[in-house]
Order: sequence, then C-alpha cells, then structure tokens
Amino acid sequence: MDVELKSRLEGKAKCLGHDLTSQEFALAMDAEDPLRSFRNLFHFPKRINIPEANGDVTESSRDPVYFSGMSLGLCPTTTKDLVCSSLDDWANLGVHGHTTGIFPWAEADLCVDEQMAALVGAKREEVAVMNGLSVNLHLFLLSFYQPTPSRHKILCESRAFPSDYYIIESQIQHRGFQPATSMICVQPKSGEEWIDEGEILRVIEEEGESIAVILLGGVQYYTGQLFDMAAITTAAQRKGIIVGFDLAHAVGNVPLHLHDWNVDFACWCTYKYLNSGAGGIACAYMHERHNATVKPALQGWWGHKSDTRFDMDNEMDLEEGVRGFRLTNPSILMCASLKASLNIYHQTSLEELRNKSIMLTGYLEWLIRHYFSSDSPSFSSQSMIRILTPPQPERRGCQLSLCFSIPLSDIYEKLSLAGVSCDKREPSVIRIAPVHLYNSFEDVYKFVEILRGILQ
Repeated sequence: MDVELKSRLEGKAKCLGHDLTSQEFALAMDAEDPLRSFRNLFHFPKRINIPEANGDVTESSRDPVYFSGMSLGLCPTTTKDLVCSSLDDWANLGVHGHTTGIFPWAEADLCVDEQMAALVGAKREEVAVMNGLSVNLHLFLLSFYQPTPSRHKILCESRAFPSDYYIIESQIQHRGFQPATSMICVQPKSGEEWIDEGEILRVIEEEGESIAVILLGGVQYYTGQLFDMAAITTAAQRKGIIVGFDLAHAVGNVPLHLHDWNVDFACWCTYKYLNSGAGGIACAYMHERHNATVKPALQGWWGHKSDTRFDMDNEMDLEEGVRGFRLTNPSILMCASLKASLNIYHQTSLEELRNKSIMLTGYLEWLIRHYFSSDSPSFSSQSMIRILTPPQPERRGCQLSLCFSIPLSDIYEKLSLAGVSCDKREPSVIRIAPVHLYNSFEDVYKFVEILRGILQ
C-alpha cells in the first residue's frame, strides 16, 4: 500500500480515537465528510427489488451496498422530474418544443455541453454531446487515422475494453492493413498486473515513426489503472503521433485537463460515473488547434451550423471543430437525464471529490490488505485476495479490482444475496468502485464485513 496514504489513514484513526477496523471509524469519517449530503441526491436500489438478493441476510448487510458505479451510476433523484418535464413539453407544446420549454429540443446538447467541458478540462467549443461512445471513436479514427506504408500502427493497451479493440481492428482493416502487423498492444511486464508507463514511453520512443495513433483508456477498465495522459501525450506528439483517449472510466472519476494536456481527441460515455442512465448519450472532445484542418469523414445535418441548419438548401455549412462531427439531433430525454447528474457535479469540484475518493478507496484497500493478504497477521480467510489495481493514488481512480485465490462463482452469489452490487469478471476478479458522490465509509466497512463472513 502507498506509504503516505497508509500513514494518512492511520493518523486519521488515531486523531478520531477509533481503530481502523471498527465501524465507529467509518461512521466518524462519514460524519466529517463535507460531501455526505450528496448521497441523498441519488436513489439506491431497494434490496427487495434485486432478484439475486432474496435470501436471508444479517443485520449488517440489510441495506444494499452499491459498488457498481464503474458499470452503471445511480439515478439522481431529480432525473425523473427533468425527463418528465421534457415529456410534458412534448405533450403541451408538440413541435413548438423545439424552440421553447425548459430544454428547447433544437438546443438540447447545448444545454449540457458547458458543464461537460468543465468536467474534462476543455473549452466549451471543444466538446460535443452526441451519439454513442463506439460511434464517436469510429468517427474520430476515420478522420485522424490516416495510415501510410511507413506509419500505419495504432497503439493500445492489452485487455482494452472489447469495443475499443474491435473498433481499432476494424479501422485498420478498413484502411487495407492487418491488425497483426498494425496493432501494438502494450502488455504488463511478466508477473505484474498493470502496465508500466515506462513501457508505453519506451514503445513510443522506439517505434514512434511507425505509429499513427495512440488510443488508450484513460482509466483501464479491468485493472482500474489511471494512465498519465499528460506524459503519454507529450511523448507521443514529439514523434508526430495523434493521441486519443477513451475516457469512459475516467470522466467524473478523476480530474481531467484535456486542453492543457494538448490531447488531440477523446470520447466517453456518460452512464458510469456521470449517472445518465443505461445507454445514455455520449460525448467527444477535439483540441481547438485541429479546427481548421481536421474535418469529419462522415457528415450529418446536426454538424451543419445551427443558424442556417433549417434553411434546408442541401449546402453543407459545417460547424467548426468538434461540433461538425455531430450527425443527428440528440435525444432530449437523454440530455435531460445527463443534466440531472451534471447539476450535482456543478455543486462541488472534482478536486474536492478526488480528495474524498482517495481516502475512500484507500480505506477499502487498507481493510482488504489487513484481512485478506497472506502476509497479514489478521489473515484467517479461505481466500487470499490480490489487488490488481496500482497502490499509488495518482495511478488509479476509485476502482479496486480484487483477484481471489478460490473459485469466484460462489463468492459472487453470496455477495449478491447479501445485497452487494459489484461486478464479476471471470475467472477470478471482482471490480469494486466506492464512488465519491454517493458512497460512504460505512459502505466500505459493511462490504468488508460481508466479505469476511463469506470467506471465514
């Protein structure tokens, strides 16, 4: 465990006068949490509604513990009202809802893009709310990936999210090349779980003249590793490489500064840490320096300048920059749902959320190592647990990926029966995400106590 973080936690426990393993410590941390009221801004699933959680449970596990924010964020309490307001506008205004009402439909994306830009550290005109994540990645690779016989490779991380892998593979094939020779998947070193960023920088230095594009997850979905996007971007651009990031597991999770880092493009979904609902609308970013030179390979009417879009003269008057990549009018219901969550983020800062997140995930790590590491004096479990996520706070977001030494199916089933929502990745990994906006230190304590009961 990171020495400084361990010292902070143990110092806090001493200051509070409670042992780190006690429920009193968790409750005291929650009482001091300046963000604790944000929890009340979300709906938590009721245990009675969870199909897997119908068995008997102990008192300590009676309330569900929701640690699946890396898959699907919780529903804000205001989402239903905002969505229903849009439905009311449709009922009451009909076609006139395009230009009037709370969210005029013709400007639905513009009602949320400023708040979104603030979350990713970009200028408003560098961000577009549009399409789905996979669609947006395809659109940007069609424009940015311009392979030549000498520079045709795309670099990604091993175990990239499957959709990213398929997108890269198909883009390479679309251009007449073969993934076997045009796709570089950077692997962890032998015996290690996460990728050494020095290895990424080494590949950039040694093979940079042949690499056209880098496409990495900002936070690696499987291990939870947070990449140093600024360092990777700087190194790659020295070699003339275009740099893009899939920020699905990073946006809303960690502070981002895309403009200042000089990132070329990025895409992300909004239903994980941004809580917009399953299949919610996605977003994209392109640095303003590309506005005059990079155009969409595929065009649609929503990429037309808004002030002449409805002239219907079939003469494309393309919006400058990333907004020109928009294909069609966005769903007002999706934008209203996203707005509900962005309004919550707007009440605080990612820096403040990050401070809580570091302590919350650090507390979870401390307890896991205390009870489930084979070298711990307190180890008395059926299963040893290895943490696949880097221990340094600056190299991860809120997620920890836990690797069990015994078969996972029975453990996961019992966690579900006890009301724990988490994510299973066969054969041996469970992903846990204590989210800064709505999870508490008591949630972490309860989860570990439930896990101890299962494994003893």
